[in-house]
Amino acid sequence: MATKKWKKEVIMKGFVIVGVIIGFLFVFVKKIQSKGDKQMVQEWIQEGAVVVDVRTKSEFAEGHFPGAINIPVDVLPMELGTFKNKQSKIVVYCRSGARSERAKQILSASGFSSVINAGGLSDMPNSR
Repeated sequence: MATKKWKKEVIMKGFVIVGVIIGFLFVFVKKIQSKGDKQMVQEWIQEGAVVVDVRTKSEFAEGHFPGAINIPVDVLPMELGTFKNKQSKIVVYCRSGARSERAKQILSASGFSSVINAGGLSDMPNSR
């Protein structure tokens, strides 16, 4: 009986250790990916990408990235004609990155091939 209990504890501790290792790897990979994405965002903006703030109009009015246009994610499907062609580079951002991820998915599903989610306004490059 004691042997079964001991084996159960060892297995549970093993699962915890594996979970912690996977968590650290996930965070590490996300940091590396984030650095690459930030560099790509900056390059695309310097190359003239369309920068779209997908927050609400009131959030946009409180402050936004210079040169960004405001198309709230909820109306984005009705505003697809705003973009000149489906090969244009488009950078989307919001407050935290969740709405901009939704916007990226909408644009990609509509045939736009070069869309990047920059995350939140605080993740945007400092200068244009």
